[in-house]
Amino acid sequence: MNKNNMLLILLGMGLLAACSSHDIEDDYDNDDNGNGEPVAPSAFVMGADLSYVNQILDHGGVYQNDGVETDPYEIFADKGTDVVRFRLFHDPQWITEAYDDPGKPLYHDLDDVALGIQRAKAQGMQVLLDFHYSDIWADPASQEVPDAWGGESFEDVVDSVYNYTYNTLRSLSDQDLLPEMVQVGNETNSGMVHPYGAVYEDATWQELGELINSGISAVRDIENESGEEILVMLHIAQPENVGYWFDQVTTEGAVEDFEIVGFSYYTPYSDVPLGEISDYVQTFKNDYNREVMILETAYPWTLEGADDYGNIFYTESLVDGFPATQEGQRDFMIELINEVKDGGGSGVFYWEPAWITSNLKDLWGTGSSWENNALFDFQGYAHVGFDYMSHDYDND
Repeated sequence: MNKNNMLLILLGMGLLAACSSHDIEDDYDNDDNGNGEPVAPSAFVMGADLSYVNQILDHGGVYQNDGVETDPYEIFADKGTDVVRFRLFHDPQWITEAYDDPGKPLYHDLDDVALGIQRAKAQGMQVLLDFHYSDIWADPASQEVPDAWGGESFEDVVDSVYNYTYNTLRSLSDQDLLPEMVQVGNETNSGMVHPYGAVYEDATWQELGELINSGISAVRDIENESGEEILVMLHIAQPENVGYWFDQVTTEGAVEDFEIVGFSYYTPYSDVPLGEISDYVQTFKNDYNREVMILETAYPWTLEGADDYGNIFYTESLVDGFPATQEGQRDFMIELINEVKDGGGSGVFYWEPAWITSNLKDLWGTGSSWENNALFDFQGYAHVGFDYMSHDYDND
């Protein structure tokens, strides 16, 4: 099937509610959203990054809906989530350091991601797989080459990107867990797998383009072998950075084979006002002839915390007219989605809306630095912030 036709089907007629045939725990239903009714995705993608959920469940986190403890994947499907996003690290051995336990499972590795994909597809949701191409977080400030690739020649790293991407997707395909969307790199403002593809140092846009194209080639080869279509997206942090980066990577970098322009939009870190997002989205659609999605965003429902792990969003993160309340969070998201829709955009992903407090550990703390941005209160109850997903946007 032609990629443009696939996009029209996915975004115009509704996302396919394909479920995994892989049997998992008895409390997950492979045919519906847990309530006996098929999931009915919208034409506009409502996405959620649930990368922490498995780890939270393993460390005491409890999710509740209408007063009943409930599988969080079921909650998101029931609330209107179409696509679940999962981040993938190459070899996150730092997890054992965080827990001071060499026997600890490695969250965000392929096994953990496969489990998340199983659980998401079992609830009728599709999947976006986010390749970080690093052992740890990749973002504008950090794009560390995996330890296993350090010291390789540039040509070998290009091959490693291909082989890693291909083998990951081949493994998932063999388990009937192939994602419908793939992100080649995460917030790659400064390039990826530094220093090999660092566009602010000795590397060039041509080299970055070779690395990205290597990852895309692996995705396309899996498509051909599996017969399943996969949408490829590239991802930049903050809308004001999109134009320059995509201009360079599509010309000097010669990267052409992708369907979606993706960007993060966090108001504390962006100079773009909420009311101008539609103009940016429309410009990106026109300039690059691609679909446009926000791949990360969030907004606080409170300025309080539930644990000793200091929160990232605070008073300075607020936008006038949108207080730090559950209703304020919901209304901010409704306004943001209206902006994206008005600009002709195709979807919005909320970053880590289920990162509630628990005994989860990372390198910086125990619990959550994001619980005041979650769509759950401090007792794990789904709150009205979720309502933006089911809002009637046609009548706004």
